[in-house]
Amino acid sequence: MQTVIETAALTKRYPGVVALDAVDFELKSGEVHVLFGENGAGKSTLIAMVAGASQPSSGSLRVNGEDVNFQSVADAREKGISAVFQEFSLVPTMSVAENIFLGDEPKRRGFTDKSGMIHRARELFEQLDFHIDPKALVSTLSRAEQQMVEIAKAFHGQLSILILDEPTASLTDREVDHLFKVVEQMKARGVGVIYISHRMQELKRIADRVTVLRDGRKIATVAMAETSEAKLVEMMVGRAIDEIYPAIEARPGAPILEVEGLKTSGVKEAALTVRPGEILGVAGLVGSGKSRCFRAIFGLQSMTAGQVRLKDRGVTGASCRHMMGQGVYYLPPDRKTEGLQLAFTSRANLIQGVMVGASSRLGLLPWKDMRAKAEAVAESVELPPAYRDRLAAQLSGGNQQKTLFGRGLGKDYDLYIFDEPTVGVDMGARAAIYGLIKRLTESGKAVVVISSDLPEVMNLSHRLLVFSHGRISAELPREEISEAAVLAHFFEE
Repeated sequence: MQTVIETAALTKRYPGVVALDAVDFELKSGEVHVLFGENGAGKSTLIAMVAGASQPSSGSLRVNGEDVNFQSVADAREKGISAVFQEFSLVPTMSVAENIFLGDEPKRRGFTDKSGMIHRARELFEQLDFHIDPKALVSTLSRAEQQMVEIAKAFHGQLSILILDEPTASLTDREVDHLFKVVEQMKARGVGVIYISHRMQELKRIADRVTVLRDGRKIATVAMAETSEAKLVEMMVGRAIDEIYPAIEARPGAPILEVEGLKTSGVKEAALTVRPGEILGVAGLVGSGKSRCFRAIFGLQSMTAGQVRLKDRGVTGASCRHMMGQGVYYLPPDRKTEGLQLAFTSRANLIQGVMVGASSRLGLLPWKDMRAKAEAVAESVELPPAYRDRLAAQLSGGNQQKTLFGRGLGKDYDLYIFDEPTVGVDMGARAAIYGLIKRLTESGKAVVVISSDLPEVMNLSHRLLVFSHGRISAELPREEISEAAVLAHFFEE
């Protein structure tokens, strides 16, 4: 196995911050080399320089034994380097096929061969076993489907080095299985793969070697077969974590939310109850209706039939504002487009959450009290003081997610609906978020956790709903929740 990428003392500085500090890294042909670390550890900074999206402040980068100085992603592509970044780079007004071949459109008699593009895009999706219409506009796709398009785009062309940054964050277990099969095919062809993931179970399946980063520095590179999950987590956070998922005591009360015969786009019919003092988990494949059901309940999409009662009052078809006023908080799966004001500081985002429950005096808001409450919320979600005055757009994924959680703590809600609460979040931030969920549940709040991460939803839930083809195919009590039981209901008609 020859070395295809080698960095020496690679460093990236920003004003007042060293994002990557003299990191030596090596990727060999035909291996999957995982970068592992908390958000802000330097993983994305490293791959951005390898992929040509950013230039190093100092240090060197060699590709196939040749010193390189990439000025753009296109420069890296010419050397056979293709990347799937956490932030999507798709053009929403163009079709799926047009996005995949953007800048490399097949020609026929001097003109773009649109039918050829569609045919080749369809072949790519068949290889990956992703069910996407190549002619669909990207703007009409779900986040998970857009993730699939990004992956297909990276696999297009002649590859020698593939970079995958959290590629499975929005995918179901079935789709992950197909992606991993293709990665194995890439390895067999001698392609070197740099892979970033916070899902420990993925490392066991796919990693040959793991490099752990912390605070911009390299801690160690280890063979995956010769290390343990506990050791990796300890290297990542600098301390041992005995349990990722906390034990959460359930004291369920009378139902706070009751839904009967709910129909909406993507949901044929749903009946469910949510009780205070317990976690209702919701699992299902992409497109199963699990998120759409609760978005309709919260007022984010319209219902066509059914009844919704909250605290024994009818709220069918109520708006988001009304539902929040009645004590319901919804945490969306996409923190950037639906959750946060990215141009505001994290403190300003937290103050917005406090404003929802603030009462004015003579028409004036109590700013001093609201700032103090926002500061207390920042402490409760473990948002470091140094990050509170940074723009939300400049925060790591974990700190953005903590800020989004904090917005829900600015007011005393009765029901919390968390849709993909830890997407793209590292182990350290997950532990903090799970701690918040535990405190909310044990304080008597009703909590719904919708997640594509099967271990997460299985370990947190006291009851688990499984969605399949727009219907609830099963409701499992805690003692019946197992991977086999859940997967068996994923494909029921």
